[in-house]
Amino acid sequence: MNQIQEIGRVTWGIKMKRAVWIIAYMLFFRPFGTKIFRPWRLLILRCFGAEVDSKSEVYNSSKIWAPWNLELKKGSCLGPHTICYNQAKVILGDDAVVSQYVYLCTAGHKIDTINNAEEGLIISSIVLEKNSWIGTRAFIGMGVTVGEGAVVGATASVYKDVEPWTIVGGNPAKFIKK
Repeated sequence: MNQIQEIGRVTWGIKMKRAVWIIAYMLFFRPFGTKIFRPWRLLILRCFGAEVDSKSEVYNSSKIWAPWNLELKKGSCLGPHTICYNQAKVILGDDAVVSQYVYLCTAGHKIDTINNAEEGLIISSIVLEKNSWIGTRAFIGMGVTVGEGAVVGATASVYKDVEPWTIVGGNPAKFIKK
């Protein structure tokens, strides 16, 4: 698992960056839905600091919280209607596929104290290694690494790392087979 960081509250700088991103998303990203506009969507993400390979794919219906925390390697894909709540880095390795309606969540709250709007937020990166595949409507929690060639079954909830070349499923996700 990746290291968990406590960040407290979101700064004004981040809030302003997010406000500009939300406007750009609504005007310049979301309306351009066909494959013809794939290079355009990738350009918009790059303008906001995403590291995206020209052979990666991001559907226009994907919701990305912070493009500056997104890294997509060659052939990787964020499918339709995915939610990428990436307060920390989300990294998709070569040919990693995130199917439709998947939720990638890099943030949570401390459980040993009372949380409020000013403190208690914790974050940790998500890494989907080369050739991994996340099935439809799965949830991937903060700090999770999905190993090379691993498959996360549809509707699974993953809170711990997934070993390379394994299949997991269920809630919480459990080993199914190698």
